[in-house]
Amino acid sequence: MAELTLKTVTRTQGDNEALKSGAVKPRGFEFDFVEVEPLIDAFRRMVREREFDVSEMAMTTYITARAHGKRITGLPIFLMRAFHHGAIKRNVRSGIENPKDLEGRRVGVNRGYTVTTGLWARSILAHQYGVDLSRITWVLSGDEHVAEYRPPANVVPIEKGKKMAEMLASGELAAAIGVDIDHPDVKPLIARPQEAGYDALRATGHYPINHLMVVKDELLEEHPHLAAGLFDAFAEAKRQYVERLKAGRIPNPTAVDEMHKRVMEITGGDPLPYGIEPNRRMLEELIQSALEQGILTHPVTAEDLFPKSTRALVG
Repeated sequence: MAELTLKTVTRTQGDNEALKSGAVKPRGFEFDFVEVEPLIDAFRRMVREREFDVSEMAMTTYITARAHGKRITGLPIFLMRAFHHGAIKRNVRSGIENPKDLEGRRVGVNRGYTVTTGLWARSILAHQYGVDLSRITWVLSGDEHVAEYRPPANVVPIEKGKKMAEMLASGELAAAIGVDIDHPDVKPLIARPQEAGYDALRATGHYPINHLMVVKDELLEEHPHLAAGLFDAFAEAKRQYVERLKAGRIPNPTAVDEMHKRVMEITGGDPLPYGIEPNRRMLEELIQSALEQGILTHPVTAEDLFPKSTRALVG
């Protein structure tokens, strides 16, 4: 592979810190890291203008972009994972006592319908609590990263001049996903949400993938070994992070570090596995939920989402 420099966006976090610092160096290419704040702006810029060579991206943004023919391809480098039981907030005065009570009501979704937190939160409601998602009117506070996407008929934009947090606080919305608000009438819909996430992990292996890395298609076409090279570089940086986690050598651990440690305690394994096979269950749930929710209109397989050269890789 010829030496090349890749304009790359990825937020500094434990599993890529060694790449960002230069402690881990890739072979045959180098990174030119660009900082974008907030990171979600990079997702939009990558989807709409393909501004970067390599970019971190939300999973649902990626599968939507791919379904609409965007010339980017994901790598099974799953940088960020999270539990989403706590993302669903209710107004305690709205008569919502349990998830099934959302049926027939208006529920907010912060930003677009294809936001990954929204997909996973709705998947939890449907698959873990039996909620009929088609009986809810989903109210969006923003537009979609993939401009060509058209949501189902029960998805509507917020009324002009209104703010989702205020609508949730007043009870105009019974509940909302992804809205950060400190108000006495707004509480998590699911009790003990953090523990509910860990309970789901124990029971079914539910451990949602939020972000991956994507690459411009022409770079993968011009450099056949690039996908595997990127995978190897990110996997080595992540391996070093996990070793530090296991040894208790993370100075000033963040809430994310603590979550990874808890996942290790529960599963006895790597809290950030890369590759298709160790993540097949969650990739298939992502695809199934996207189909059920009207984000995808045609089935795909986990293998369809990634280059052939990475399909057998595990890191």
